Amino acid sequence: MALNPATAPRAVAADDPAVAALHALIMKVLDDDQAVDVVSIPLRGKTSIADHMVIASGKSTRQVASMATKIQQLIKTELKRESRVEGLPTADWVLIDAQDVIVHLFRPEVRTFYNLEKMWAFDGPSGSTSERRAPPKVAAAETTDD
Repeated sequence: MALNPATAPRAVAADDPAVAALHALIMKVLDDDQAVDVVSIPLRGKTSIADHMVIASGKSTRQVASMATKIQQLIKTELKRESRVEGLPTADWVLIDAQDVIVHLFRPEVRTFYNLEKMWAFDGPSGSTSERRAPPKVAAAETTDD
């Protein structure tokens, strides 16, 4: 039985410096731009779509859009790689496909609704190898005029 190249695992060394540099750049931008509740889920060996999935929140659509734009620009200028971005006009949920690292940037309410960490079986510190920052500080209760 022949393997389908589209679904076959990618032949990437576990310590590929290009992937490590891409992941580090993304994590640094998110840290510098004060992203909230950043989670990095290692995907190598679980799926062939990427080596890492990074999930983070911004406090507003403006912050989400700004982080996404900065990540895309730095990937291009510093790493000489292309990335694809979806969702930038509304910036409720922006997806950056940088090939080896997939980044999901959310407004907090949208992130809670989709709960990607649960979908990818992220259980937190007990039994997970994912990196996670401390949870965001909770401000006074917000109300909406729905």
